[in-house]
Amino acid sequence: MESVSKSTDQQLEQLAEEVQLLADLCARLKSDIQTLQEQNQSLSRERSDLIEKNELARSRIEAMIIRLKAMEISR
Repeated sequence: MESVSKSTDQQLEQLAEEVQLLADLCARLKSDIQTLQEQNQSLSRERSDLIEKNELARSRIEAMIIRLKAMEISR
């Protein structure tokens, strides 16, 4: 009977260790998700800024092309 009790105690200890490992893993994954969400937000803002700068550059280049064509026609 005592060997059954030891076996049960060992199983409970092993189960407790596994539960703790899972809890630690969950905490790490939660932290990783938070970090990835912050990186995603930062990259989204950076992307928006770059799109805006690209549009501004495109507008300026188009305006220069129009001026150059106007100068060429007026010659």
